[in-house]
Parts: sequence; C-alpha cells; structure tokens
Amino acid sequence: MPHFLDLATPTAPGLRAILDEAHRRKAARAGWPKGRVDADAPLAGHTLAMIFEKPSTRTRFSFDMAARQLGATTIVAGAGEMQLGRGETIADTARVLSRMVDAVMLRTNRHDKLEQLAEHATIPVINGLTDLTHPCQVMADILTFEERMGRPVTGSTWAYVGDGNNMTNSLIEASAMLKFDLRVGVPHGLDPDAGVMATACARGGCIDLVHNAAAAVDGADVVVTDTWVSMGQAEAKEKIAACQPFQVNKALMAKAAPGAIFLHCLPAHRGDEVTDDVLDGPQSAAWDEAENRLHVQKAILLWCLGAL
Repeated sequence: MPHFLDLATPTAPGLRAILDEAHRRKAARAGWPKGRVDADAPLAGHTLAMIFEKPSTRTRFSFDMAARQLGATTIVAGAGEMQLGRGETIADTARVLSRMVDAVMLRTNRHDKLEQLAEHATIPVINGLTDLTHPCQVMADILTFEERMGRPVTGSTWAYVGDGNNMTNSLIEASAMLKFDLRVGVPHGLDPDAGVMATACARGGCIDLVHNAAAAVDGADVVVTDTWVSMGQAEAKEKIAACQPFQVNKALMAKAAPGAIFLHCLPAHRGDEVTDDVLDGPQSAAWDEAENRLHVQKAILLWCLGAL
C-alpha cells in the first residue's frame, strides 16, 4: 500500500508513470464540463478523506475535483472540527479513518504529523503540504513544464529563487529523481533543508546552491519562486528585506534562456516575490500550473490506490 509522502517515495519510474497518466487524462477530457466523470470512472465506490490544518484554495479544490472526476466521493474536515483537534492521537485517528475511507490527504504544519499518520494508517496517505515538503505542487510544476516545452523534464535546467522553503525542498527531491539540473538562489541564512540537500546529492542530483538571483537564473529553462513568508510564519521584516534582491521581475527573467517559463505555486504577493508584468506576462505559466494540480493529483490517487 503506497503512501505519497514526498517525491522519493515512488521510484523514478513511478513518478514518470504518474506524469504520463496526468498528461493522458487531461488530454482525454479536453472540452468536457469540469464536473463530468472520466469515461472509465476508475475510483467509483472509493472515498477520499481530506484533513486541513492550514487554509487552502488550490489543494482543497484540486483534490476534491480530482476525486470526483475519477468517480470517487470526498469528505473534507478541518483539524479543529475533529477529535484530533481536541487531543485524540494521530495514531488513533489513522486507525479509525482506515476503517472508513480509502485514502487520506493531509495538509499540516508539521511533517512529523504526516509521518505518524502514515505509520499507523492501513490506507494510502498523501502529503497535501507540510512545513518540509510540497510534492503534489512540484509534480504539477513538472507537468506544466512538459506541456509548455513539449519534452520531458529530464535534462532541463531549473532555477528557484527566494526563500528556501518546502517548495524548494520538493524541487530538490524532484531534480534528483527525474534528473534535471537545479540552481537554488536564496539569501544567506534562508537555505533549504540540509538533510533534503544531502539525500538528493547522494542520489546523484545536480543541485547548485548559490546566494545570487542572477547566477541562479542565468540560462535556465524555468524560473520558480514562492511567497517569502510561508503560511503560519510570523511576518518578518528582516526576512522580506533579505529576499528583496531575489524578486522575479522582467530584468531577472531576461537572464533566463530564450523561451523560459515562470512558475509560482500561488498565492502570490504581487510586488514582493514577483512583479505584475511577470506573473501576468507571456512567460508565466502560473494559471496552467494551478489547473495542473487537479490533473496530476488524479494520477497520484490512482497510483496510491493501485489503479495505475
């Protein structure tokens, strides 16, 4: 019974199979109403539980629609609505939900909660976001790159600029698993997780950690950024000031490769990590990227439930 906790959980062929299935199912639905169930309804009779400790737009709507398009039903709950929010252990919650639903997606502040849920569940557990990683988002990013560029991600060059956060960590994992080059440009003191970096390098990942935005972006096929102050963090003026030289604007995008695309997992703080003319400009694929959460998560659900 496979969980989807990070991008090292599946093998590289597993990640490739998920991406290929996402491409295929998206193409098969072209022109359909969004609420129409896929022709094969592969998860008919299944139920996905979704637990949110953090507010969500894209994760909530994309997982809900992903399950529905596959023929499944969903149950959505905030942690505060459950006994989990009143002291019931994660282990006991996992045991109970395993008797009632077919899979659980968790969006949580702490990665160790996700690991505890997976340890005690007898059904697949999916990482909808933690403080450490955001694997579903990065899979959507890769799907978007392949759509826009018309080629597999392997061998491409990516640049991430800004705060070294959960998005950065998942990009690092992905680069090692799917063999693309990654330059991480972050301010001093805001490096990505050292353990994630070490593991990726041990797997043969080609990752350069630099502390200069222009050096990171130079010649890149993709430029990725994220909010400088992650959800749940107290806004820090010092952090925002440190990140200011890493803002993605037209001048920085001009240093990327011709035809490079811009990605942002959203929500965006316009005028901070990205300027309007980039986010709304021709190089931006942020809206395709948001939609692709739905398509890639359909394939993740199928992979977790043995239907892929």
